[in-house]
Amino acid sequence: MFDVFGSVKGLLKLDQVCIDNNIFRLHYKATVVILIAFSLLVTSRQYIGDPIDCIVDEIPLNVMDTYCWIYSTFTIPNRLTGIAGKDIAQPGVSSHVDGHDEVKYHKYYQWVCFVLFFQAMLFYVPRYLWKTWEAGRIKMLVLDLNMPVVNDECKDERKKILVDYFVENINRHNFYAIRFFICEILNFVNVVGQIYFMDFFLDGEFSTYGSDVVRFTEMEPEERGDPMARVFPKVTKCTFHKYGPSGSVQKFDGLCVLPLNIVNEKIYVFLWFWFIILTILTGASLVYRFAVIFLPKVRLYLLRARSRLSEHEEVELISSKCQLGDWFILYQLGKNIDPLIYKEIIYDLFLKFEGKEIV
Repeated sequence: MFDVFGSVKGLLKLDQVCIDNNIFRLHYKATVVILIAFSLLVTSRQYIGDPIDCIVDEIPLNVMDTYCWIYSTFTIPNRLTGIAGKDIAQPGVSSHVDGHDEVKYHKYYQWVCFVLFFQAMLFYVPRYLWKTWEAGRIKMLVLDLNMPVVNDECKDERKKILVDYFVENINRHNFYAIRFFICEILNFVNVVGQIYFMDFFLDGEFSTYGSDVVRFTEMEPEERGDPMARVFPKVTKCTFHKYGPSGSVQKFDGLCVLPLNIVNEKIYVFLWFWFIILTILTGASLVYRFAVIFLPKVRLYLLRARSRLSEHEEVELISSKCQLGDWFILYQLGKNIDPLIYKEIIYDLFLKFEGKEIV
């Protein structure tokens, strides 16, 4: 198990310089790692065995396994409930009449590992865009001032470079901030779109999958219709046709065991809850972002909280001089620079805006 998840642990390493926020990292770090780990787990035969094993007379088992894996298996939806071994062989597995009973084919299990990996790539797209647009600006401005111990001469020189840059480029950072806000919106659009995508992928079953599973656990045993057995059946049927000795088509009905689905059903229960929580958190972060954009008072309070060691009048003067983009740059620098050094930078900026000489 550690081999499976160890291959993605490198994605969890923390960046030396932070250029985004915690909600953003939930998308491109936590979610990407989760999806890639699940994709690797689904393809790992060490823990699951063969993805499909079929039983049928007169057909070589390896041929039947390959055929049913390629052309999919099916269940009978109106035979999902009943006592296994008495009313039905397994949930969804029972005798049926062609053209009379509804038949549901299950093809998506062949694609789960690919879809999970594709989803992981989609979650990384906003991060890739932001890294491209950001182009290392925050790292360049930090200038190793995120270290708690810096030589005084070196520190003073780097502080001067940073303060001079900020004053000379005041009111020129709006486009920088807007591009970050666009990436935040893309995160929200992506997670909502992926919920609909998975609903389409699972034939309309994903949107209510998690709530159906919770409801199933609270029902009486005789009333239960397991939603996991409906979406990810462990035993299915498969029909193989071939020509007989006289040239007539012969039909062979087989049972197929899908051990892979015991993992798939748990994966998608987890993903249902994870995506719902991620959507709520991302939506809340967008509300916060709109407050930051349209309410200058909010920006003042946030900058004051970020530079809590500084005097209030210093922060208020700087905030009054800053547009949205300037505030965003200053706030991002506050995340990365040592608090004591950041306090000195705020004071130096205050002196610059006051027209006084920096001591």
